[in-house]
Amino acid sequence: MLITKNKTYYYNSKALSSYISMGSKLRELIDNNIEENQEIIILCIGSDRSTGDSLGPIVGYKLSNLSIPGIHVYGTLNEPVHAVNLHETIDTIYSNHKRPFIIAVDASLGTPDHIGLITLCAKPLKPGLGVKKSLPEIGQISITGIVNLSGLFDNMLLQSTRLHLVMSLADVISLGIFSAFLSQY
Repeated sequence: MLITKNKTYYYNSKALSSYISMGSKLRELIDNNIEENQEIIILCIGSDRSTGDSLGPIVGYKLSNLSIPGIHVYGTLNEPVHAVNLHETIDTIYSNHKRPFIIAVDASLGTPDHIGLITLCAKPLKPGLGVKKSLPEIGQISITGIVNLSGLFDNMLLQSTRLHLVMSLADVISLGIFSAFLSQY
């Protein structure tokens, strides 16, 4: 089910078929925002040491196994991109890729009725916002999976997030991204 609100698109991870509409909208956002000769980078942010924060590395792991031609994936379970190495990774991306077009993926916290939803929008991702970290905004397109409530003990909430929810979100996000690029071949 697709809900639009201020150019942010929401998809329900409980419906695996959401990846189809998400992939279609992602392809549209890419086509409307990418410039000629830009390299597409998928930057998956998060840590494999916290269930709730592992969404990005799990998506990166799944995408790296799909081997999408012409797409570069940063942030996997084997080599996560997190608060400690985000600046270095951004520097690497800009050093190694001609005019990168970055699609940033991360977990987020939200309201009870948004848990399990995926957001997609054509604006930079603000990583670390839910846990009060000051990290650089990154990307032309951002994708987040809302893994738990936002509240007083955000770090504890990320630690106690159910792995099933994270995996459901990762399945829809990775399939959505894959389908967005499958449509161009």
